[in-house]
Amino acid sequence: MKTKIIIDTDPGVDDALAIVMAFNSPELEVLGLTTVFGNVSVEQAATNALSLVELSGVDVPVYKGEAVPVSRTPAPYADFVHGDDGFGNINWPAPKGKLQDQDAVSFIIEQVRKYPGEVTLIPLGPLTNIARALEQAPDIAEKVKEVVLMGGATYVPGNVTPVAEANIIGDPHAADKVMTAKWPLVMIGLDVTSKVLLTHEAMDRIAGSNTEQCKFLKKASDFYIEFYRQTVGISGCMVHDPSCIAYVLDPSLFKTQSGRLRVVTEGITMGQTTFAPGTRKYAYPGWEDLPMQKVCLEVDGDRLLAMLEKRLTTPLH
Repeated sequence: MKTKIIIDTDPGVDDALAIVMAFNSPELEVLGLTTVFGNVSVEQAATNALSLVELSGVDVPVYKGEAVPVSRTPAPYADFVHGDDGFGNINWPAPKGKLQDQDAVSFIIEQVRKYPGEVTLIPLGPLTNIARALEQAPDIAEKVKEVVLMGGATYVPGNVTPVAEANIIGDPHAADKVMTAKWPLVMIGLDVTSKVLLTHEAMDRIAGSNTEQCKFLKKASDFYIEFYRQTVGISGCMVHDPSCIAYVLDPSLFKTQSGRLRVVTEGITMGQTTFAPGTRKYAYPGWEDLPMQKVCLEVDGDRLLAMLEKRLTTPLH
């Protein structure tokens, strides 16, 4: 039986890689794409999601979600990472498809209740939509199969501050709510995604398959890879969001550790994900009665990249 997933996204070049990877995976049934602010505005995210659906020739509905964080002042969009349009400024034509009338949060709640124990949520951006769904319908926590999110940094530095990863600092209050909810959660953060690089050479091979999907992804990724070269001095882009799809397809690619998660919501360390491995009790409050969640700490990068390349070059449609 196919795994039912909802991808919550702010496309984003690596979001695009992840979404196309999911569309091309016969094991997955994508119930819908829900969009959120982050790499781009929520309006641009919705447009980009429609473009990816159209490009891939799939019948997947798109729902527009939250435009601003739960509490914090919105951060600037990451146009220097993904381009003004989120796709590396390649001037991709506007999609012909239309958004659904229903909002993203209502859709998430509806689908989780419709398929109890079957839906995996895959948030690839700030966690505002997911937190709002929990706020409006606390019962979904016991009905979700799993939450597999891209975000956070446990034992490595952050990528937007010394301690914070971009998706988490985008809405730290939402992230803390999602991390501490009593549902099965897997955090796929910089501890693993920073270890896996998609190079120009790999993208050239992918584009060589001559599908429209791959030609588009190659064009979009050039800007993203150049950002990493100039900013971090590496010859490739980190495979952030596709790692979540890879985990759902094959968890054996990763090694995890279980423990409790919190997110710092204020001050100079805002957005820091704090991990308490195991069940140790602490003298100070804030860690009691929290669920045990999984944090990915190691990854088989070669196998992950091989899976990504195969999925991107083998469309189902």
